[in-house]
Amino acid sequence: MATKHKDKPQRGLFEKEPDSGIWWIRYTDSGGKYKREKVGRRSDAVKLLEKRRTDARMGVKMPENIRHRGVTFEQLAEATLTYIDQRDYRDKRNAIQRVNRLKEELGQMEAEKMLPSDIADWLSKNTKSAGTHNRYRSVFSLIFREAIKNRKVSTNPARLVTQARENNGRPRWLRPEERERLFKVMESDYPAHLPELTISLETGMRRGEQYALTWRHIDMQTRHINLTPDITKNGTARSIPMTDDVHAAFRTLQPGKSKDRVFANTEPHDWWDEARAKAGIEDYVWHANRHTFCTLLSEKDVPLNIIQRLAGHLTIAVTARYAKATDNAMRNAIEKLGKK
Repeated sequence: MATKHKDKPQRGLFEKEPDSGIWWIRYTDSGGKYKREKVGRRSDAVKLLEKRRTDARMGVKMPENIRHRGVTFEQLAEATLTYIDQRDYRDKRNAIQRVNRLKEELGQMEAEKMLPSDIADWLSKNTKSAGTHNRYRSVFSLIFREAIKNRKVSTNPARLVTQARENNGRPRWLRPEERERLFKVMESDYPAHLPELTISLETGMRRGEQYALTWRHIDMQTRHINLTPDITKNGTARSIPMTDDVHAAFRTLQPGKSKDRVFANTEPHDWWDEARAKAGIEDYVWHANRHTFCTLLSEKDVPLNIIQRLAGHLTIAVTARYAKATDNAMRNAIEKLGKK
């Protein structure tokens, strides 16, 4: 969502739609004609306005129609959205969100003039993890590949952007002593958010799945969470049985009408960072609750194919990481060799 800019108003710079985040410039060219241009980000608009005014003072003539410049990145993004929508595209919902974000922030750039450094710079400023970096890099590449296929651009600058190295080793999970400390803090300082945390830890849902829940997904009688394809990452439905704690957590949230959202917010906010800090838990993010769920199931000798179905993994290879995730599980396996 765009936020209102707090800088002082600047002559020749404006938003056509207030708080849209899309900035325009207006100026008089070297021939005395009044001009307006849609730019995009405010910082880009400031730079272009200064250039246009400098050109006017120097007597540089503008093209007959500025709109006849090369195809914009926004146009490429729009075409890619159509491509994704018309196909059985993996992770469709997240792909559409990423394309829309890039379109909003980079839409007014001339696509043919975009450099690998432009993409690398955006990634370094807007992605916090190697995984997110690589997902957005893939989206950039998809946008330009489709554009090349349709002869809108000649090169794919994303190909020359280095892929970040992801750590696919042992997943970080919440140890029993950490869980005990965290729940003490939650019960003391953040009791209203305890149901959110309990549901996350004991269902293994992705953050986007959990916070997209409406009460139509919750069956309190059969004690199941029925995730529909429109809210799952992979576009596949799955059903997760409730533990007693999860069932109790949903009861405390007081369900309203059948279509109401379960959670008013769309992600955990400041309380999550504060609670972890107070509990002395480091290097642990909300998504790691999912790792905790899978790891604990593995420790209790739940078969990998069952963990795969509960977690919604597309392949058993993803689930297999948890088969050796804990020292206890490996120790138990070795001890079996010594038993007759």
